[in-house]
Amino acid sequence: MSDVVYDKKEQLEQIESGLLEGEQIVAVYDAIGVGSGFLGLTNRRIIIKDKSFVGNRVALTSVPYSKVSSVSVVSNKNWVGQFFSTGTLAIQCDDKLYEVEFRGSEKTHHAHNVILHYAS
Repeated sequence: MSDVVYDKKEQLEQIESGLLEGEQIVAVYDAIGVGSGFLGLTNRRIIIKDKSFVGNRVALTSVPYSKVSSVSVVSNKNWVGQFFSTGTLAIQCDDKLYEVEFRGSEKTHHAHNVILHYAS
């Protein structure tokens, strides 16, 4: 798994512990902002850890790529057209929209491209 991209070892290990047979991790990115958790991408699904539930509850949501209807990169630009140091990924699945914010727009673009690759 030397080609797996990840931000935090403990997040990678959490994804590893729940892999299905034949499933491989592509990337695990730390999220920032409200409900911060992480976004995991495998060759079969998107895994979103959301910490925004009442009572210190946490959701670990798996979304098969076949359920993705659209994916968007939402980036802020400053007045001279330079990207800021964060980016947001919006993933539409049926009637649910997942938004995940990352440090660095390059992570947002990578996650976007991986989802497009597997959802096609």
